[in-house]
Amino acid sequence: MIDLTINEDQLKRTVERARERNIVIPTYEQMKNPSQIPDRIKSELCDIELWDVVPQNLCRITWKNEPQDKGGLYRPLANYMEIPPELTGVEARIIALVGKWFPTGSHKVGATFGCLVPPLVTGQFDPTFHKAVWPSTGNYCRGGAYDAALLACESIAILPEEMSQERFDWLKSVAGEIIKTPGSESNVKEIYDEVKRLLATRENLFVFNQFSEFGNYLFHYDVTGNAMTEILDKELGNDKYRGVCLTTGSAGTIACGDFMKQAYPTSKIVAGEAVQCPTLWLNGYGAHRIEGIGDKHVPWIHNTRNTDMIIAIDDDDAMNLMRLFNEPEGRKYLINDIGVPEETVSQLGLLGISSIANLLMSIKFAKYYELTKNDVVLTIFTDSMDLYQSRMLEAQATHGAYSVKDSVKDYHGHLIAQKTDALIELDYYERKRVHHLKYYTWIEQQGMELDELNAQWYDFPGYWENIQQMTPKIDTLITEFNEKVGLI
Repeated sequence: MIDLTINEDQLKRTVERARERNIVIPTYEQMKNPSQIPDRIKSELCDIELWDVVPQNLCRITWKNEPQDKGGLYRPLANYMEIPPELTGVEARIIALVGKWFPTGSHKVGATFGCLVPPLVTGQFDPTFHKAVWPSTGNYCRGGAYDAALLACESIAILPEEMSQERFDWLKSVAGEIIKTPGSESNVKEIYDEVKRLLATRENLFVFNQFSEFGNYLFHYDVTGNAMTEILDKELGNDKYRGVCLTTGSAGTIACGDFMKQAYPTSKIVAGEAVQCPTLWLNGYGAHRIEGIGDKHVPWIHNTRNTDMIIAIDDDDAMNLMRLFNEPEGRKYLINDIGVPEETVSQLGLLGISSIANLLMSIKFAKYYELTKNDVVLTIFTDSMDLYQSRMLEAQATHGAYSVKDSVKDYHGHLIAQKTDALIELDYYERKRVHHLKYYTWIEQQGMELDELNAQWYDFPGYWENIQQMTPKIDTLITEFNEKVGLI
């Protein structure tokens, strides 16, 4: 749950720090409807770049930023794009929210903000005293270090050593300390072990664990879920919404599926992972290259009882399509030989590696259920290729120049050839099997309460609804905090 207990002494210091740093915290309502952001901040944003480490950019933690690097304000709807059948090979309409236009270039900054704000506005986290610890497989600790830098708070970013170089390069500019743990995306336990070591050897640490902090869940349930609903209101017409397909890293983003299923009760929630590390699908293990997702455990905040299907994606497909979508020869082939609209091809750089995996999930989902042109599938392009140029250079160095022959092979072999394999529909006991996997990480290793684990399953949907209903309370605390700071 999200603790809203007030620490008055620490809150006073936090308010003073916010005043010194010119910080105004947006409410959930403003993140959903940024037109409500104060006019003074809107005016100041006109001269500010999207990635600038300035407090005004807290008010750009929304899906509705204008898609430009500097000076943008807000759109009436979230940034999104529809992927045409010429590219997907299926008739179903696949529509994706686009995460590039958040500060830091990834929607994960919203998850970090969701985790940070409750302890900040209650005084539990004191930026004048605590160091903020951000354990992550990549984008989350980037977003967390960004938030902490705005508060002039020291931060510690913990992430696997094999993540893309872009993550480390940018972290150097905002994080006080960067700790590299062994392995890659799949090595989440090593991150937890490092956190445990830090807590045993240092003082004044405050850990924001995206895998267990329900602020991550709540941001995506409320802000992302509302953004999706508004897009469907515009796009759906007489078509039918069938489900949302998302790879699970911290399982925060997939919380939007809970929101969507409440609005569309027959819709599906589909969780994805790499076939090289099929934890949810087969209780398996391994390592993979789909940056942006984590494995070998089930996040505490994953509502497994509400998950309908698991789809595993081959990381070889994602890595080859990365080149098809971004190499000049690949783009020419898609336009001239396949007939993909040039406007779509020019935007394929909006898909980072995990975004490509989300697209492949959506294709497999559409094929499995034999969806038609009157069916809509939603997904999210969490970040863009701006964060993976080093992976492109590695692929070019390893495999050489990209040719028309490569384009033909990758389009037909890694995109159109997607099958309905490596997936499973979850019945009651399959869902329970996945839920039981939480025990080994969270009860045995991390010391969570067994009663709460059982409540997640048996007090359903009440346990989850209690979290979903917390945004008005948090917004009240944010408003009171801003009033004490006195900048608006």
